Amino acid sequence: MEQTYLVKDLMTPNPVTVKPFDLVETVLQRLEDNHVSGLPVVDDDDKVIGVISEADLLFRERPIKLPLYLNFLGSFFYLEPPGKFKQQLRKTLGVLVQDVMTANPITVTPDTPIAKAANFMIEKRVNRLPVIDNQGQLVGIITREDLLKALKIDANPEADVVYTQQSLRGLG
Repeated sequence: MEQTYLVKDLMTPNPVTVKPFDLVETVLQRLEDNHVSGLPVVDDDDKVIGVISEADLLFRERPIKLPLYLNFLGSFFYLEPPGKFKQQLRKTLGVLVQDVMTANPITVTPDTPIAKAANFMIEKRVNRLPVIDNQGQLVGIITREDLLKALKIDANPEADVVYTQQSLRGLG
């Protein structure tokens, strides 16, 4: 019989967080100290306002791409929204978490089925989802790694034991 897991079964409760006015260096230190690749960003009420990941930090190392435009009779016509350039510039030059984070992240509740959480991750191309309670406060985080653990749990555990026993015999 297949078990239906909920986010609360696999999430990491009380994850390490950062605040919007923390320095990017603080993020780097917390990522390294806790062996994680991303952190929820919370306000003073523990409400999730963003997520900051290694990808956000690596964005700072990319060269700035100027917006495409046409110069016609002395007038400039932008082919891309100038706001996109401003956002890229802010992210590239940012020293505070709020400058670099991805704002308004997708969140889930503890009672969300993991299949739904996995679909969010795939569709939105994210690696982690903050888990919030009914008041919008952070209670945990679920990552792709957590979801992969569920797949391993659902796999045939007896096969893993037999494989391990056979592997150990070969070492002796």
